[in-house]
Amino acid sequence: MGRKSKLPGLRVKDGYLRHPFDIEYQVETSGLVHGRNLKTGHPNDRHNTAYYAVAPSVFLGLRDLWWSLPRPAPLAQYTFLDFGAGMGRATLLAATMPFRQVVAIELHPALAAMARKNCALWQIQGRAKSPIRVVCADATDFVFPETPCLAFLFNPFRAPVLRALLKSIERSFRDRPGHFDLLYANHEMEAVLHNRPGWQRLWTGNIPLSPQDEQADRQILNHQPDGEYASSTEEPCSIYRWLGHDRAASP
Repeated sequence: MGRKSKLPGLRVKDGYLRHPFDIEYQVETSGLVHGRNLKTGHPNDRHNTAYYAVAPSVFLGLRDLWWSLPRPAPLAQYTFLDFGAGMGRATLLAATMPFRQVVAIELHPALAAMARKNCALWQIQGRAKSPIRVVCADATDFVFPETPCLAFLFNPFRAPVLRALLKSIERSFRDRPGHFDLLYANHEMEAVLHNRPGWQRLWTGNIPLSPQDEQADRQILNHQPDGEYASSTEEPCSIYRWLGHDRAASP
């Protein structure tokens, strides 16, 4: 992504600041791009929220909570799916664990291109313990593998796309109850999941940002020209498991 082609929000004049994660690992996952600036021509563009990478401490905290739960298969059999992956920060962090594979699914071509570049650097640096691939596609068109899956969302889209994605998951895992788990950070659309038959909420709560992430988040968001987003010290999150249509939603 050259200087002239950078999306609004990824330029210094837009308030762009690098997160310490990027500085430490020499990758590019920083920036805040409003949903209105993520147009691709796809009908689901209107449901974009924004691009803003998850705080590493929040992702790792949510991952560790999932890791503490019972699972139907060993980690090495799981495929990790990062829906609305953006430039791939969660993808990179997931790949530090030995999943069967890690897949980033991102609709916007420019963000997907940066995710590929970051993933290549991650592998060259020897940080990846899983094979990684990046798919430039709408989340609702993704074809699921024949493996148990752990998916991650950092509130990338609004309720209509989330509902369509859930329907796709339910079709694909109709005969594989318990083999699809979902980590949902900044779970703004959680009501869509909470009352949906066949899904069980395994955990919900707030995950605190580390002091470093909290400081970086505050500096980055306070530096935005329009001040649309406010920083926080914690992120509301939840974990769900698909149990099948014959199972009631969690109370």
